[in-house]
Amino acid sequence: MYETSDFRKGLKIMLEGKPYVIVDFQHVKPGKGNQFTRTKLRNMLTGQNLESTFKSGEKFEVPNVENKEMSFLYKDDTGYNFMSQETFEQIAISEEDLGESKYYLTENLKVVILFYNEKAVACDVPKAVNLTVAQTDPGIKGDRVTGATKPATMETGLVVGVPLHISEGDVLRIDTSTGEYVERVSQK
Repeated sequence: MYETSDFRKGLKIMLEGKPYVIVDFQHVKPGKGNQFTRTKLRNMLTGQNLESTFKSGEKFEVPNVENKEMSFLYKDDTGYNFMSQETFEQIAISEEDLGESKYYLTENLKVVILFYNEKAVACDVPKAVNLTVAQTDPGIKGDRVTGATKPATMETGLVVGVPLHISEGDVLRIDTSTGEYVERVSQK
């Protein structure tokens, strides 16, 4: 069992029979009245955010969650397929369960799969991934407006705003938390 005094970012708790992860929290001690804790929580099954306030000393169950490092293999009719590097066990996760993570998956990418009650429910990708530009309009010579961007479709289907000098075949580093261009890794 966890109490509000145990709260920290990333802690997983059960709330109303559902697993949540603490995104942010703040212990508050008002001048008058009892202490309480304001929290921002994310549902680990649906990804929905929740803001909630708890009295000091409230208790929460520990959810039955497990993280396993796996590698992305391929996508097929059953979903997105992953394999454990230790046991070589393979699992498939549906597109709905992956959410936005599907746009960052490339072959052999190492990810952390979250299991809840022994069912794969989510995928944590690295903070940044390298993706190849599949389609973008060519840059026009002489068009050097500072800070101007154009849309580029990556190999996974993700559309990113990139500088005008980027062309098809370039490999770009993409921030997975924001989905934004960071830098060009290599040119075609």
